[in-house]
Amino acid sequence: MPAYVIGDIRVTDAAQYETYVPLALATITHYGGRVLAAGATLELLDGGPVPERTVVEFPDAAAAGRWYRSPEYQAALPIRLRSSQGRAFLIEGI
Repeated sequence: MPAYVIGDIRVTDAAQYETYVPLALATITHYGGRVLAAGATLELLDGGPVPERTVVEFPDAAAAGRWYRSPEYQAALPIRLRSSQGRAFLIEGI
């Protein structure tokens, strides 16, 4: 069953964040993921605040966990943490 990593990320340092993106994308691909949405126009239907997000699909939750905990992604993660605020979470598909 597919699993999705959703990042609700607000970039605070665009120049530094741009160094994170290619590193993260390479690790996502390596661990079987694919980006489904990133930076696309979002229409908030209700609630708030408006999230800024990325959605990545993995074959299953185990693959998503391997990616997130991988040495490759853990090396890139501090860049995201320094250049943005937000949260990331994993949700299994149905």
